[in-house]
Amino acid sequence: MKKLRHRLILAFLVATLVPTSIILWLSWALLKHSLSYVATDDLDLLSKSLEGIAREYYQQSCEELKKAAEAGEIKAQIYSPEKFSDGPALLRQFWQDGEKDRCGLSAPAGDRLHYLVRNGSEVWVYTRSLNGVSMTEVTGQYRQAREQVERLHQRDLQKGFTYTLMLVGTVMWILALVSVMYLANRISRPVQELTDGLHRLAGGHFDTRLSSGRMDEIGLAIQAFNDTAIRLEQNRDRLVYLTQIASWQILARKMAHELKNSLTPIRLTVEEIVARTSSEDRQFLDKAAQVVIGEVESLEHRVRAFSEFAAEPILKAQNIDLNALLQERIRFLEVAHPDVQYRLEKADGLPPAWADVDQVKAILTNLLENAAEAAGPRGTVLALSRADKGIIVVEVHDSGPGLSEEAQRSLFEPSISFKKHGMGLGLSISRKNALLAGGDLLAIKGSLKGAAFRLILPASKTQSAVASGQSPGTVR
Repeated sequence: MKKLRHRLILAFLVATLVPTSIILWLSWALLKHSLSYVATDDLDLLSKSLEGIAREYYQQSCEELKKAAEAGEIKAQIYSPEKFSDGPALLRQFWQDGEKDRCGLSAPAGDRLHYLVRNGSEVWVYTRSLNGVSMTEVTGQYRQAREQVERLHQRDLQKGFTYTLMLVGTVMWILALVSVMYLANRISRPVQELTDGLHRLAGGHFDTRLSSGRMDEIGLAIQAFNDTAIRLEQNRDRLVYLTQIASWQILARKMAHELKNSLTPIRLTVEEIVARTSSEDRQFLDKAAQVVIGEVESLEHRVRAFSEFAAEPILKAQNIDLNALLQERIRFLEVAHPDVQYRLEKADGLPPAWADVDQVKAILTNLLENAAEAAGPRGTVLALSRADKGIIVVEVHDSGPGLSEEAQRSLFEPSISFKKHGMGLGLSISRKNALLAGGDLLAIKGSLKGAAFRLILPASKTQSAVASGQSPGTVR
């Protein structure tokens, strides 16, 4: 059964590896294509262009301001060292550096341009607006762009996304593989148990049973297997019993024939001896002859019983009202056993059984008679009937001492009984007839603490099943 598990795992691998590979390849291609829209190079070029433009604009503005100052187009603001604090922020630094002239931006926005010129002990400052352009803001944006470019260069986004995609895909695939292995195990294990059970059943181990708490198709298959095993075990037991009965019938037929051949000459000889005897010994011989003839008649009676046991009567199946038949048999036996209390618990609406009425009547008579003898005076015999899954069930319980283990082992085996009214063949014949009718006769646990028997007969709707040799359902 490992092959099934391996096949399931292999099917998963084949069904997932190719699609997973295609999905990963497509994802990688789409990712690469998407990353191409992250314009790192363009951002780098743009930032550098912005830097060049800003520098060029600054230099051009400085040149224009310088020319305007030299041409006297702009009026200068004059600051002496003691008034540097009232001027631009870069004024003091310019003075300390000792430069002749310098251009600089106003603080903090940088939207104005200053041209500083040293003139003796004074500094002349020419100022012009940059027309709303904040060089400080431009410089900040440029710096941010350069930092972003540096960060993007430090990170390989394509490689990072590729590794992440592969890692996530691999983890998901492994999780799916573990799930499939678990499911394959869960599916293959009961199938393996079912296969092993079938092998054991095919090997003749009809007591094989499988346990399963599942309610799916596999659980139903296991339940069907158990039901089949139960029916096979029952059919085997019935077949073995019928085979034994057939062997006993052959033996009984031979015994009856041999005994009959011997008893007839014995009877005739004794009668001839009595007829030729003188009157002096007549009284003694009459008594002896009566004893011998009585025993011969008893033996002949048993020979007839064996002949009946060995006979195979023609079955005439018909619909039988078992409730009515039970009532009739109980009324018949109440006369013979007035000290026994008979109780009948019959099911209402009981469907008719399909069997030979004479055989069923003989089976019920035997069961009720045996129960009455076992219960004894002031004892109780309980008879009940019910329907169960297409079969009819009749049970007979008594309040007697019950059956010993030894009696239960040989309960349905033919034997010779020397009871006044018993031949030792009643239960054997009853079970044989029940089996021939498509049912069975079983010993069960009694509800009155004594012996109990269950007669199973097919209902009339199973007539076709009985004709085809199918066995009745299992009664629990």
